[in-house]
Amino acid sequence: MRPRLDPPPRVSGSPTSPARSSPAASPPPRASTPRFDFFLSSGATLLGHGHPAVKRAIQEALDLGIVCAQETPHAAQVARRLCELVPSAQMVRFANSGTETTWHAIRTARAYTGRTKVVKFEGHFHGYHDYLGWSAWPPLDRAGAADAPTPVPESGGIPPALRDFVIVLPWNDADALARVLRAHGDEVAAVIMEPVNYNAGTILPAPGYLETARRLTEERGVVLIFDEILSGFRTGTSCAQGYYGVTPDLTTLGKVIGGGTVLSAFAGRREVMEAVAPRGAAVHSGTFNAHLIAILAARALLDEVTKPDFYPALHALHDHFCAGLREAFKRAGVPVWVQALGARFSLLFGLSEEPKSYRQAAGYDRELAKRFYAACLDEGVYFHGGWHHGVSAMHTRADLDQALDAVGAAARRVVRG
Repeated sequence: MRPRLDPPPRVSGSPTSPARSSPAASPPPRASTPRFDFFLSSGATLLGHGHPAVKRAIQEALDLGIVCAQETPHAAQVARRLCELVPSAQMVRFANSGTETTWHAIRTARAYTGRTKVVKFEGHFHGYHDYLGWSAWPPLDRAGAADAPTPVPESGGIPPALRDFVIVLPWNDADALARVLRAHGDEVAAVIMEPVNYNAGTILPAPGYLETARRLTEERGVVLIFDEILSGFRTGTSCAQGYYGVTPDLTTLGKVIGGGTVLSAFAGRREVMEAVAPRGAAVHSGTFNAHLIAILAARALLDEVTKPDFYPALHALHDHFCAGLREAFKRAGVPVWVQALGARFSLLFGLSEEPKSYRQAAGYDRELAKRFYAACLDEGVYFHGGWHHGVSAMHTRADLDQALDAVGAAARRVVRG
């Protein structure tokens, strides 16, 4: 129903769960064929599977008692480090899932502004809670006009009345955002966006768009939220906001920061974050927030990504792999646009140019993509069945070259039919 493809759970009878003992390989479909993982837990395992530093951190947490349901000095240490790295982070709150974190971010924005509406963008995914579970991947025949999209729920069970609290806009359209904020600015608590739209094909912000969004929200007293659950720590330690030089009021983080464990966070400007209890009225609490396993794994993750050679090495692997993908598809005669930034990339089958919007990206050839991903599994390579894929710090150049050989074989199989 949606233009998102779910990865097939079984191809040629082989499982897709990653191996514990290898950073990039999963159980092989044939004894002589490794399986290389570019799904990477939907982007959560930037360090790879079973990174030694994360394993040591988890063992330390087990020895400390696992969870105490209260804040610890370890959580404070990780929060301070995030504040040092992420431009918008002056205060930090920890949670578990990304869905929780975006929910609490908009609650905080509402408490801070006293307003209720939220602007989100077509093709941007912020979890499945009822307030933001709209128009992430809407079928185009239900999406309405391109310049004024119809909010489409992403799940059954979302009360229709909540549609009144969300305004869906096309991304990269500064005029549309300006028009809505002129008309409804005194009702809008927050504008939330992915600063890099990985969830709809790694769509990049148009030149000047993020700066314009920042200016327009400041003029109207609207909280600007960057959902960096996917973009965080892909381009560097300052996340996408540092990469593009635009600082939001609030930031949501997840996936990468837990080192493969369950952790998310929302952070931001002190004045806005102080809308959270006990200083403000927005309640945020949870038994497993700042769980010791996740917090110590996050500390290990931050230790790794702040090493001087971490991102140069990671991005060199990523660039090598993406160049190899382009060459493999070209040789096989498979039409694919490889869209990439910061160790995450999208394969947009049937497209011949960079997409600037969700509706352009949604025109990709889903059937061709499905056939390719199935062929890759048979060849020993596991891609996400949807919008985005990535490399990890534990892939090696040799891993990637073997995977590229398998990708080429899969592409040729698809061409042969």
